[in-house]
Amino acid sequence: MEQAWRMGKSEVSFTGHEPCPECGSSDALARYADGHAYCFRCQHYEHGDNTGAADVQPRRRQAIATGLIEGTFAALIKRGITEETCRKFGYRVGTLGGKGVQLADYCDETGAVIAQKVRGADKSFSTVGNFKAVQLFGQHLWGASRKIVVTEGEIDCMSVSQIQSNKWPVVSVPNGAQGAAKAIARNLKFFDQFEQVVLMFDMDEAGREAVAECAPLFPVGKVAVASLPLKDPSEMLMTGRGAEVINAIWQAKPWRPEGSVKLSDIREAMKAPIRLGLPWFLPSLTELTYGRRYGEIYTLGAGTGVGKTDFLTQQIAYDLTTLKEKVSVIFLEQQPVETGLRIAGKACGRTLHIPGSGWTDVERDAAIDSLCSTDDLDLYDHFGCAEWDRLQSHIRYLAKAEGYRIFYLDHLTALADTGADERGSLEKIMGSMGSLVKELDIMLILVSHLTTPEHGSHEEGARVTIRQFKGSRAIGFWSHYMIGLERDQQDEDVQSRQVTTLRILKDRYTGKATGQTLQLAYDPLTGLSKEVTSFDQMGSGLTHDPATGECPF
Repeated sequence: MEQAWRMGKSEVSFTGHEPCPECGSSDALARYADGHAYCFRCQHYEHGDNTGAADVQPRRRQAIATGLIEGTFAALIKRGITEETCRKFGYRVGTLGGKGVQLADYCDETGAVIAQKVRGADKSFSTVGNFKAVQLFGQHLWGASRKIVVTEGEIDCMSVSQIQSNKWPVVSVPNGAQGAAKAIARNLKFFDQFEQVVLMFDMDEAGREAVAECAPLFPVGKVAVASLPLKDPSEMLMTGRGAEVINAIWQAKPWRPEGSVKLSDIREAMKAPIRLGLPWFLPSLTELTYGRRYGEIYTLGAGTGVGKTDFLTQQIAYDLTTLKEKVSVIFLEQQPVETGLRIAGKACGRTLHIPGSGWTDVERDAAIDSLCSTDDLDLYDHFGCAEWDRLQSHIRYLAKAEGYRIFYLDHLTALADTGADERGSLEKIMGSMGSLVKELDIMLILVSHLTTPEHGSHEEGARVTIRQFKGSRAIGFWSHYMIGLERDQQDEDVQSRQVTTLRILKDRYTGKATGQTLQLAYDPLTGLSKEVTSFDQMGSGLTHDPATGECPF
């Protein structure tokens, strides 16, 4: 039912809709019992017989009196919004300072236009009039109904309304996601007349945060959250996907606090077969860990020169050539050319980054060309800058835009502040990484530097412990697996110098692998490592067939 037109302290009841002689609308002119009328599309006003009507000034005159900007109604062609929709919501085009602008009318509780939001061609925003007293955009248009949709901006609001033939309630908060909660809180009484409030904010982090702030303002069960495949309703309208917006409204899920999941929501996922994750290049490590899974962090720690880079590059080559996966490599202490040569060398069993180590140009070129043929390897060139915020954006882009799901980072410590609060910095970064792998459903395998052990040195084979990882508290909390590599580089025996102990320090998945060790033998000629159970399996150290020159593992 139409709200009565307010005149000072008295009220005049609404009698019916009529055609508007000004804009030609068939039903936008509202007639009241005292004879006066008002068009809710073009603001045309007609005086009535009641003398009190003289106290009610036309909105158009109010706009001039309060310094609001005059404008005309026109279709927003680029946005796919018609002139009819713009008239309904009071959205005009005009000029300010000689430049074209768009003008969104905002009303007070009486329905009078008291302010405008001004949108420039460069997407800048400003306001004129008394913006502190405004209602939500479009609020004056709607009465009681079953549902109402709330959007982040005026264009989104009009897009949703137009998709629904401008028949069903839609409003927008006036200041975007950052001011959504305050705007809704000021107008909670307005929402009492609706059974359900559907929040259709932008599909980004700011939109999700706004939902989390706004939803608790309403009674339990009243709010539902709509999900769109594109960023916002405007993009949906522009790409001809309006039907999906309507589906999103009706399929909006009741809001629950973040982290709250009903068992019924995950029932089908729980019934899915339990499968092994992606394998490691070491079969026994795969067996112990049940493979590697997306959404998890694997952290590797070792002393300087023990073999972290060799282990990572052999695993990277395995992912690329055997598993045919797309891999992103972020080595912060190594140039992309060297990293690329090391990975290509692992793929062909030659130490291509070491001059005069037995490989030929033909072997090198063939290995490089083979990796380039799929172009599934992305190498990060940090240009001397190692900042987590920038790196996080890089990872998010590769995951969302190019489909990368396996990321290698060497090393975590390079991202931390070098000042007094290195530990605090690492805790923040690890927390962010933990959220990122879940959000993007990716796998992150990273290296951490170690502190000096209490006894001996890592270069002489000292045992690696979790407490030696720099930022160990945060790493231990967020990592699903922690692995230490140990090798005595100073052993007098040549074979012993080539043996690395791989120690599983943490296994969050089952706990069974914690404390397990593997012995890896390194072949200097091929640059490859294999699992061994005794020195006898190592042979002479140069484990190649003398006839073919090929490594048997």
